[in-house]
Amino acid sequence: MENNLKNDNLTPDEEEMLEEVIEDITETADGEVVDDIKGNADGADAKLSEMTDKYQRVVAEYYNYRERTAKEKASMYSDGARDTVEKILPVIDNLERAVATQSAKSDEDDSFFKGVEMVLKQFKEMLKAMGVEEIPAKGEKFNPNLHSAVSHVEDANFGENEITIEMMKGYKYKDKVIRHSMVQVAN
Repeated sequence: MENNLKNDNLTPDEEEMLEEVIEDITETADGEVVDDIKGNADGADAKLSEMTDKYQRVVAEYYNYRERTAKEKASMYSDGARDTVEKILPVIDNLERAVATQSAKSDEDDSFFKGVEMVLKQFKEMLKAMGVEEIPAKGEKFNPNLHSAVSHVEDANFGENEITIEMMKGYKYKDKVIRHSMVQVAN
């Protein structure tokens, strides 16, 4: 390039000046190019940092979404099972009443009531396998989180807040009460 710019009619001083001007222009151009490249690199670094931040946020949001939906699914299953069990409880109550009346009348046809007892036992085993438990009541201390007191009696034979009679069984499903035990509390 320098050879193209040289003029054969130039004196050595003029040639030297021309070379200095060419060097200055080249250095300035190179400096500007380097500055442009550095500016572009800085801009690219900033853009990369911004995109990395956005990516990390999207990944975190997706992870939170997966966790939230998994919890919602588990909650929906648990709520559905609890609602179903709650609807079955009156049937179990009636089967228990039928068995209780048979105990009072032992002269009746035993095979029918043995069948009712078997069905009741099967229901209770199924509920236990699902995680449903009866709430213990008679002889226990009254717990307002598990029991509902429907009557109170003063009796020296029982301790303070002791449950004397269980009028209706209570049930819980995986530590959540489905139905409180209806009880009579002493003292």
